[in-house]
Parts: sequence; structure tokens; C-alpha cells
Amino acid sequence: MAEVRFGLIGAGRIGQVHALAVQAVPGARITEVVDVLPAAAEKIADKFAAKVVSLDEMFASSNVDAFIIASSTDTHAPLLERCAAVGKPVFCEKPIDLSYARAEACSAAVQASGITCMLGFNRRFDPQFAYLKKQMEAGVIGKLETLIITSRDPSPPPAEYIKVSGGLFRDMMIHDFDMARWLLGEEPTRLYATGSVLVDPAIGEAGDVDTASVTLSTQSGAIAIITNSRRATYGYDQRIEAFGEKGMLQAGNQLENTVKFAGAEGVMGAKPQFFFLERYADAYRIELTHFVAALQQGSKPATSEEDGLAALRLADAAVQSLKTGQPVDL
Repeated sequence: MAEVRFGLIGAGRIGQVHALAVQAVPGARITEVVDVLPAAAEKIADKFAAKVVSLDEMFASSNVDAFIIASSTDTHAPLLERCAAVGKPVFCEKPIDLSYARAEACSAAVQASGITCMLGFNRRFDPQFAYLKKQMEAGVIGKLETLIITSRDPSPPPAEYIKVSGGLFRDMMIHDFDMARWLLGEEPTRLYATGSVLVDPAIGEAGDVDTASVTLSTQSGAIAIITNSRRATYGYDQRIEAFGEKGMLQAGNQLENTVKFAGAEGVMGAKPQFFFLERYADAYRIELTHFVAALQQGSKPATSEEDGLAALRLADAAVQSLKTGQPVDL
């Protein structure tokens, strides 16, 4: 496949991010766009010299080699199944579905079709996190003993979003579950979750928590601790610490700038970048580059529907642990 022509499904915020990422990838371009809001589709189509079409037209098109699913979560599973039915590869944003049973059935259909499917766990492609993983694999810290993943949003989403998001564990922490699996190099065997409503009472009224911590245990004895908050007044807080027998690796926040002021009252520096679109701009581009390369070379992408299922399973276990107050054996 010399050139990869993409059909973009979903022209909202994340769809725009992926369209920009594709534009930066040699040998790839957006050729067709569809969205429930025609104006949004037109905006992307005009910018990238693409054509606005209907969903049925896109799936029947000979001008599309692969799909990008960037639409709402409730559409992911049926759209993935349509990709499987027409036998064309697909890059899909996480999660496959909020229901594990539905996601599992969809995954089975995708695997049976034999198409290439990549799930959008973009943080694996962040240059800082990828380098930390590479150093771990090189044995820099020896055997991993504890892994600490911190993820805090700058401000909470509206309660209306919370009601349809699947909750903090399925919507926000699912990225951290994937990172934990990836960095641990083994599947967790036990999970314990705690959570509170400390940021916005409306989130609690919507049946969710806005502050949570999960501890994962593994067969080898390594422990992973994930902390999430819907509020960090200083910006988008994204950090990882890997501690082992030989030492420690840390990946810190990306700052708005690297300029520091030193004076009589102390040293001051910039805050972390404010939002995920800024923090993970490189990661979005690198993951689409990886997907295009996989299609051109006939290789398997680094993330797949199987990783989506595994992360969702951990999210469901976290919900169960929070409700019962008990650890969950996996």
C-alpha cells in the first residue's frame, strides 16, 4: 500500500487532531469526511482537500483505503463491525464500547475478519514515556518493583458529559490502565480501587467520582499505583515513576516553556501545558505514523482491540472494587 487514503468518521475535536496528524504523515491523506454535523465535516474537508460524504457512501467508496473512527463512544462498536464487514483496516479511538460484553463481541468480529485494527492509546507513543519504557527494557533500573502513574486534568468536565462518559475509570483512567499493562510487562492479578467526590458535587450526583486511586498487584510482586483527579489548578499533570532494584526512572510534566526566573525570593518556572491536545500533540502524530507504517509494511500495530478489551476489563474491575470496598482478583 504505497499511499493510504483515509476516511475520517467524526469531525469534532479529536477528529480534527487526527486529521492534522495524518497531514504530517508522508504517504497518507484524508480523502473523505463524515460527521452528523455537516458544517464540522465541511470545515475539515475544505482544509485538507477532502470530500464530505454520507456514512454509507464512505463504506462503499473506492477512494478510501482505511478508516479513522473519531466519533462518539457509542458509535465505535457498530462502526468497527462495518469496517470488518467491508474488509478495510481501521484506527479507532478508545474505548471500543462502555460495555465489556459488547466490546468483546465487536472484537471477535474484527478478529474474524482479519482486518488490521489499532486502538488509540496515544500515550504509548509519547516520546518521553516511550523513552522511559526503552530504558526499562534496557535494564537501567533492573527488576521493576513499583510503578506510579499520575494523571490529573486541569478542570472537570460538565456533569452532562460525566453521565454519558462511562465514569472516571472507563473514560479517564483507561489510558493509565493501558500504560500500566505496557510498562509492567505482565497482566495485573489483583486490583483495589478507592474514590471520592472532592472537586465537583455535580459529578457525585451524576453517580461518579472525581478523585480516585487504584492499586494493581502482579504475579511477580510488582505493584502499580494510579492516581487520577479531575482538577489540577496548575495544568495538565502527567507523570510516571518506575522504581526498581537498580534505581528509578521518572518522566515529568511537559512545561509551557523552559524559562526559569531566579531571584532573592526563590526560583520560578512555567506551569505544565494546560490540556491534553497540547501535551500529546507529538503522540497523536507518532501513533498515526506508526499505523500507516504498519499498513504499508503489513505488520501488526502496537495497540489493538485486544488492548482495548484488557484496559476495559481493568476499568470494570475498578468500578466493582469501588462499589464493594473489596479487592478484585483478575
